[in-house]
Amino acid sequence: MPRSGTGSRREGQNPRPSGRGACQRLYDAESFARLELIRTLRELGLGLGHVRAVLSGEQTVAEVAAAHVAALDAQILPQRGDPQLKVTRAVLSTVARRGSSAEEMTLMNKLARLSAAERQRIVDDFVAEIFEGLDTADPWIRERTRTLGVALPDEPTPEQVDAWVELAELLQNPDFRAAMRRMIEFNAADRGPDTPAGASQWFFRKLVDIVGAARARGVAPEAPEADAVLTEVFGEDTDRAAVLRRIDAGDEVSRYRELAAVIKGARTPPRYQEEFGWVVAALKAWPGR
Repeated sequence: MPRSGTGSRREGQNPRPSGRGACQRLYDAESFARLELIRTLRELGLGLGHVRAVLSGEQTVAEVAAAHVAALDAQILPQRGDPQLKVTRAVLSTVARRGSSAEEMTLMNKLARLSAAERQRIVDDFVAEIFEGLDTADPWIRERTRTLGVALPDEPTPEQVDAWVELAELLQNPDFRAAMRRMIEFNAADRGPDTPAGASQWFFRKLVDIVGAARARGVAPEAPEADAVLTEVFGEDTDRAAVLRRIDAGDEVSRYRELAAVIKGARTPPRYQEEFGWVVAALKAWPGR
Protein backbone atom coordinates (compact mmCIF):
# COMPACT_ATOMS: atom_id res chain seq x y z
CA MET A 1 0.00 0.00 0.00
CA PRO A 2 1.57 3.33 -0.99
CA ARG A 3 2.64 5.65 1.78
CA SER A 4 1.31 9.12 2.20
CA GLY A 5 3.62 11.91 1.00
CA THR A 6 3.33 13.67 4.34
CA GLY A 7 3.55 12.55 7.91
CA SER A 8 5.22 9.27 6.99
CA ARG A 9 8.87 8.55 7.82
CA ARG A 10 10.82 5.36 8.43
CA GLU A 11 11.63 4.70 12.06
CA GLY A 12 14.98 6.12 13.04
CA GLN A 13 15.30 8.20 9.87
CA ASN A 14 16.13 11.87 10.47
CA PRO A 15 14.31 14.47 8.46
CA ARG A 16 16.44 16.33 5.91
CA PRO A 17 17.33 19.79 7.20
CA SER A 18 15.53 22.52 5.41
CA GLY A 19 17.38 25.16 3.46
CA ARG A 20 15.99 27.74 5.84
CA GLY A 21 17.49 25.88 8.84
CA ALA A 22 20.92 25.67 7.21
CA CYS A 23 20.84 29.37 6.38
CA GLN A 24 19.77 30.14 9.93
CA ARG A 25 22.76 28.23 11.33
CA LEU A 26 25.12 30.00 8.92
CA TYR A 27 23.60 33.33 9.84
CA ASP A 28 23.98 32.54 13.53
CA ALA A 29 27.67 31.63 13.05
CA GLU A 30 28.33 34.83 11.11
CA SER A 31 26.45 36.87 13.68
CA PHE A 32 28.43 35.33 16.51
CA ALA A 33 31.76 36.06 14.76
CA ARG A 34 30.63 39.63 14.13
CA LEU A 35 29.62 40.13 17.77
CA GLU A 36 32.90 38.59 18.94
CA LEU A 37 34.84 41.00 16.75
CA ILE A 38 32.86 43.98 18.06
CA ARG A 39 33.39 42.86 21.65
CA THR A 40 37.14 42.47 21.13
CA LEU A 41 37.50 45.84 19.43
CA ARG A 42 35.58 47.55 22.20
CA GLU A 43 37.59 45.70 24.87
CA LEU A 44 40.72 47.02 23.20
CA GLY A 45 39.33 50.53 23.56
CA LEU A 46 38.48 51.31 19.94
CA GLY A 47 35.68 53.80 19.39
CA LEU A 48 32.52 53.16 17.42
CA GLY A 49 33.92 54.92 14.37
CA HIS A 50 36.84 52.50 14.18
CA VAL A 51 34.52 49.55 14.83
CA ARG A 52 32.25 50.59 11.95
CA ALA A 53 35.28 51.07 9.68
CA VAL A 54 36.46 47.52 10.38
CA LEU A 55 33.01 45.98 9.98
CA SER A 56 32.46 47.78 6.66
CA GLY A 57 35.88 46.79 5.35
CA GLU A 58 37.09 50.37 5.08
CA GLN A 59 40.02 49.61 7.38
CA THR A 60 41.76 46.43 8.54
CA VAL A 61 42.16 45.56 12.20
CA ALA A 62 45.91 46.12 11.78
CA GLU A 63 45.34 49.64 10.50
CA VAL A 64 43.05 50.68 13.33
CA ALA A 65 45.35 48.99 15.84
CA ALA A 66 48.31 51.03 14.63
CA ALA A 67 46.29 54.24 14.88
CA HIS A 68 45.09 53.45 18.40
CA VAL A 69 48.57 52.63 19.75
CA ALA A 70 49.55 56.28 19.36
CA ALA A 71 46.42 57.37 21.22
CA LEU A 72 47.18 54.99 24.08
CA ASP A 73 50.70 56.36 24.46
CA ALA A 74 49.21 59.65 25.63
CA GLN A 75 47.27 57.84 28.38
CA ILE A 76 50.04 55.65 29.75
CA LEU A 77 52.46 57.38 32.08
CA PRO A 78 55.79 55.60 32.57
CA GLN A 79 55.44 55.44 36.35
CA ARG A 80 51.67 55.25 36.91
CA GLY A 81 50.26 53.63 33.79
CA ASP A 82 47.26 51.32 34.16
CA PRO A 83 48.52 47.71 33.74
CA GLN A 84 45.46 46.82 31.66
CA LEU A 85 46.14 49.74 29.34
CA LYS A 86 49.66 48.41 28.90
CA VAL A 87 48.34 44.96 27.99
CA THR A 88 45.93 46.61 25.54
CA ARG A 89 48.75 48.59 23.96
CA ALA A 90 50.91 45.47 23.74
CA VAL A 91 48.14 43.53 21.97
CA LEU A 92 47.41 46.35 19.53
CA SER A 93 51.10 46.86 18.82
CA THR A 94 51.49 43.16 18.05
CA VAL A 95 48.37 43.15 15.84
CA ALA A 96 49.70 46.14 13.90
CA ARG A 97 53.16 44.63 13.51
CA ARG A 98 51.88 41.22 12.42
CA GLY A 99 49.14 42.56 10.18
CA SER A 100 46.79 40.22 12.00
CA SER A 101 43.33 39.21 10.85
CA ALA A 102 40.24 39.74 12.99
CA GLU A 103 40.35 36.11 14.13
CA GLU A 104 44.02 36.34 15.09
CA MET A 105 43.40 39.56 16.99
CA THR A 106 40.58 37.99 18.98
CA LEU A 107 42.71 34.98 19.91
CA MET A 108 45.67 37.19 20.75
CA ASN A 109 43.59 39.36 23.05
CA LYS A 110 42.24 36.32 24.87
CA LEU A 111 45.68 34.76 25.30
CA ALA A 112 47.22 38.02 26.50
CA ARG A 113 44.56 38.45 29.19
CA LEU A 114 44.70 34.94 30.62
CA SER A 115 45.41 34.68 34.30
CA ALA A 116 48.59 33.00 35.51
CA ALA A 117 46.53 29.92 36.43
CA GLU A 118 44.98 29.78 32.96
CA ARG A 119 48.39 30.08 31.31
CA GLN A 120 49.66 27.30 33.55
CA ARG A 121 46.80 25.02 32.48
CA ILE A 122 47.87 25.37 28.83
CA VAL A 123 51.43 24.39 29.79
CA ASP A 124 50.30 21.56 32.08
CA ASP A 125 48.23 20.04 29.27
CA PHE A 126 51.29 20.16 27.03
CA VAL A 127 53.53 18.57 29.69
CA ALA A 128 51.00 15.81 30.45
CA GLU A 129 50.93 14.77 26.78
CA ILE A 130 54.66 14.73 26.07
CA PHE A 131 55.52 12.88 29.33
CA GLU A 132 52.61 10.41 29.30
CA GLY A 133 53.80 6.90 30.19
CA LEU A 134 57.48 7.91 30.41
CA ASP A 135 57.94 7.35 34.13
CA THR A 136 61.73 7.12 33.98
CA ALA A 137 62.18 10.55 32.39
CA ASP A 138 64.16 12.92 34.60
CA PRO A 139 61.80 14.84 36.93
CA TRP A 140 64.10 17.85 36.56
CA ILE A 141 63.22 18.04 32.86
CA ARG A 142 59.51 17.76 33.63
CA GLU A 143 59.62 20.61 36.14
CA ARG A 144 61.80 22.76 33.88
CA THR A 145 59.34 22.25 31.00
CA ARG A 146 56.38 23.01 33.23
CA THR A 147 57.78 26.36 34.39
CA LEU A 148 59.47 27.54 31.20
CA GLY A 149 57.83 30.59 29.69
CA VAL A 150 54.74 30.84 31.89
CA ALA A 151 55.57 33.87 34.04
CA LEU A 152 54.29 36.67 31.82
CA PRO A 153 54.78 39.95 33.76
CA ASP A 154 51.80 41.92 35.03
CA GLU A 155 52.87 44.76 32.74
CA PRO A 156 54.30 42.99 29.69
CA THR A 157 56.05 44.67 26.82
CA PRO A 158 54.68 44.21 23.29
CA GLU A 159 57.53 41.79 22.64
CA GLN A 160 56.57 39.69 25.67
CA VAL A 161 52.90 39.61 24.66
CA ASP A 162 53.91 38.59 21.16
CA ALA A 163 56.23 35.89 22.56
CA TRP A 164 53.55 34.51 24.90
CA VAL A 165 50.94 34.36 22.13
CA GLU A 166 53.37 32.56 19.82
CA LEU A 167 54.44 30.21 22.62
CA ALA A 168 50.83 29.33 23.48
CA GLU A 169 50.17 28.58 19.81
CA LEU A 170 53.34 26.49 19.61
CA LEU A 171 52.45 24.44 22.68
CA GLN A 172 49.25 23.35 20.92
CA ASN A 173 50.99 22.50 17.64
CA PRO A 174 50.90 18.69 17.06
CA ASP A 175 54.25 18.68 15.21
CA PHE A 176 55.98 20.53 18.01
CA ARG A 177 54.45 18.22 20.61
CA ALA A 178 55.69 15.22 18.65
CA ALA A 179 59.24 16.65 18.49
CA MET A 180 59.28 17.31 22.23
CA ARG A 181 57.86 13.85 22.90
CA ARG A 182 60.77 12.27 21.00
CA MET A 183 63.24 14.20 23.14
CA ILE A 184 61.57 12.97 26.33
CA GLU A 185 61.54 9.39 25.01
CA PHE A 186 65.30 9.57 24.42
CA ASN A 187 65.84 10.84 27.94
CA ALA A 188 63.66 8.13 29.48
CA ALA A 189 65.43 5.39 27.50
CA ASP A 190 68.82 6.44 28.92
CA ARG A 191 67.70 6.27 32.53
CA GLY A 192 67.02 3.42 34.91
CA PRO A 193 64.90 3.33 38.06
CA ASP A 194 67.96 4.13 40.20
CA THR A 195 69.16 7.11 38.16
CA PRO A 196 68.96 10.15 40.46
CA ALA A 197 66.70 13.05 39.62
CA GLY A 198 68.67 15.94 38.20
CA ALA A 199 71.29 13.83 36.41
CA SER A 200 70.20 15.49 33.17
CA GLN A 201 70.89 18.88 34.73
CA TRP A 202 74.41 17.81 35.66
CA PHE A 203 75.15 16.65 32.10
CA PHE A 204 73.53 19.79 30.72
CA ARG A 205 75.87 21.98 32.77
CA LYS A 206 78.88 19.86 31.83
CA LEU A 207 78.11 20.30 28.13
CA VAL A 208 77.61 24.05 28.45
CA ASP A 209 80.84 24.50 30.42
CA ILE A 210 83.05 22.43 28.13
CA VAL A 211 81.62 23.77 24.89
CA GLY A 212 81.54 27.31 26.27
CA ALA A 213 85.26 27.08 27.02
CA ALA A 214 85.94 25.79 23.51
CA ARG A 215 83.97 28.62 21.95
CA ALA A 216 85.84 31.12 24.12
CA ARG A 217 89.10 29.72 22.68
CA GLY A 218 87.70 30.34 19.21
CA VAL A 219 87.19 26.68 18.30
CA ALA A 220 84.85 26.40 15.32
CA PRO A 221 82.56 23.34 15.00
CA GLU A 222 84.37 22.36 11.78
CA ALA A 223 87.86 22.63 13.31
CA PRO A 224 89.80 19.41 14.14
CA GLU A 225 89.89 20.42 17.82
CA ALA A 226 86.08 20.18 17.88
CA ASP A 227 86.41 16.40 17.52
CA ALA A 228 88.31 16.25 20.82
CA VAL A 229 85.76 18.52 22.48
CA LEU A 230 82.95 16.16 21.50
CA THR A 231 84.89 13.25 22.96
CA GLU A 232 85.33 15.14 26.22
CA VAL A 233 81.58 15.81 26.38
CA PHE A 234 80.17 12.46 25.25
CA GLY A 235 82.98 9.93 25.75
CA GLU A 236 85.13 7.89 23.41
CA ASP A 237 82.69 5.19 22.28
CA THR A 238 79.47 7.17 22.01
CA ASP A 239 77.35 6.77 18.87
CA ARG A 240 77.48 10.36 17.70
CA ALA A 241 74.81 9.82 15.05
CA ALA A 242 72.40 8.74 17.80
CA VAL A 243 73.36 11.75 19.92
CA LEU A 244 72.71 14.07 16.97
CA ARG A 245 69.24 12.60 16.47
CA ARG A 246 68.47 13.22 20.11
CA ILE A 247 69.55 16.83 20.45
CA ASP A 248 68.90 18.18 16.95
CA ALA A 249 65.19 18.65 17.57
CA GLY A 250 64.69 21.27 14.87
CA ASP A 251 63.90 24.95 14.55
CA GLU A 252 60.63 24.77 16.51
CA VAL A 253 62.36 23.63 19.70
CA SER A 254 64.96 26.38 19.33
CA ARG A 255 62.17 28.88 18.82
CA TYR A 256 60.44 27.58 21.95
CA ARG A 257 63.56 28.37 23.99
CA GLU A 258 63.90 31.81 22.41
CA LEU A 259 60.28 32.69 23.22
CA ALA A 260 60.68 31.54 26.82
CA ALA A 261 63.74 33.76 27.16
CA VAL A 262 61.85 36.79 25.81
CA ILE A 263 58.99 36.22 28.26
CA LYS A 264 61.52 36.13 31.11
CA GLY A 265 62.86 39.47 29.94
CA ALA A 266 66.22 38.21 28.66
CA ARG A 267 67.81 40.62 26.20
CA THR A 268 70.08 38.01 24.62
CA PRO A 269 69.55 34.32 23.76
CA PRO A 270 70.37 31.99 26.69
CA ARG A 271 73.93 30.74 26.69
CA TYR A 272 72.95 27.08 26.39
CA GLN A 273 71.19 27.74 23.11
CA GLU A 274 74.43 28.85 21.48
CA GLU A 275 76.34 25.94 23.03
CA PHE A 276 73.83 23.36 21.80
CA GLY A 277 73.91 24.93 18.36
CA TRP A 278 77.69 24.52 18.36
CA VAL A 279 77.38 20.86 19.38
CA VAL A 280 74.87 20.12 16.61
CA ALA A 281 77.15 21.70 14.02
CA ALA A 282 80.19 19.84 15.39
CA LEU A 283 78.40 16.48 15.38
CA LYS A 284 77.52 17.01 11.74
CA ALA A 285 81.12 17.91 10.94
CA TRP A 286 82.64 15.11 13.05
CA PRO A 287 80.19 12.15 12.98
CA GLY A 288 82.71 9.79 14.55
CA ARG A 289 84.01 6.46 13.41
